[in-house]
Amino acid sequence: MTLSKAIVTNGDGSFSIKETEIAAPKKDELLIKVEASGVCHTDFDSMSWGQKLIMGHEGAGTVSAVGPDVNDFKVGDKVILNWAIPCGHCSPCSDGHQNICEENSFVTGKGHGHSSLESTICDTQPIKRSFHLGTMAEYTLVREAAVCHLQENIPYTSACIIGCGVMTGVGSVWNATNLTAGSSAAILGCGGVGLNVIQACKIAGASKIIAIDVAQEKLDLAREFGATHFVLAPKSDPNFSSIKKSVQDLTNNRGADYSFECTAIPELGAAPLALIKNSGTAIQVSGIEQKINFDCELFEWDKIYLNPLYGKCNPQKDFPKIQDFYLSGALKLDELVSKTYTINQLQNAFDDMHNGKIAKAVIVFN
Repeated sequence: MTLSKAIVTNGDGSFSIKETEIAAPKKDELLIKVEASGVCHTDFDSMSWGQKLIMGHEGAGTVSAVGPDVNDFKVGDKVILNWAIPCGHCSPCSDGHQNICEENSFVTGKGHGHSSLESTICDTQPIKRSFHLGTMAEYTLVREAAVCHLQENIPYTSACIIGCGVMTGVGSVWNATNLTAGSSAAILGCGGVGLNVIQACKIAGASKIIAIDVAQEKLDLAREFGATHFVLAPKSDPNFSSIKKSVQDLTNNRGADYSFECTAIPELGAAPLALIKNSGTAIQVSGIEQKINFDCELFEWDKIYLNPLYGKCNPQKDFPKIQDFYLSGALKLDELVSKTYTINQLQNAFDDMHNGKIAKAVIVFN
């Protein structure tokens, strides 16, 4: 039995720090000593999901113990955690869509993502982990399929954000589009995910990377991550007319080849369609789930609109690729982490995130 402090929500919009008890790993499970956990808007939202959870879904750490059926990891290995846990045999996994596994998806509510449903106890009762991970804790117990190797020279603080924000951004370019050298791309929203879209466009060789945001400081940051052109958007542009004209002025009055919505603002769900050329591709990156109205004229002339989950993540392929680009200097990770916090400072992290003071917050342990 391992004792672990964890950030727990009752699902009522609040959280507290609790002591949990974690059983020894069984079968294909690993006990992970969490070194760093990313903080994002989904973590804030998870406090209102109406259920008790250990919070957190972006994590990196070291293997503390392994179950008897674990094959590829040993005690002491550095690892990154992946929340879209593939089973490897359902129809989506067999078709190469591990990010939407039918058996282990926390998003769809199917499967449980770990083999011991009562492996973690809080207040004398079993407790679930957010996205089957629960990374805002000193320790967590996960299945081997949720774990990827972390290369030695990558800090835990930079590695933990690979498991959601970075993967969602770069994957939306690498896996969800055919963006090639010379393409033009418009990125709407230059927060943490948007900056990773910008980085991926740069690596792919896009000739025009148009950053769009309502905040000048975010456009300045976008320049550091590879944006080539900049549009300071008005805070009210209900028909996207001003933004659309700015993008067309930069693309020979055609519109961008690709556009990416990275704001999570429902009112902007249709905006990427307004920014692309005929036959262009619009990607709704941020996971808007609310009902929104679309003008069907935006879909005319062979335009494509996609809403990929988690950048269509294939962890065993994509996580090593991200790490290699980081180690080569082509992909910034350290610079994304604006500030680190302790386990007792989560509210400060949420406040800084909502006030636009940071690109990415990370909780560090020890």
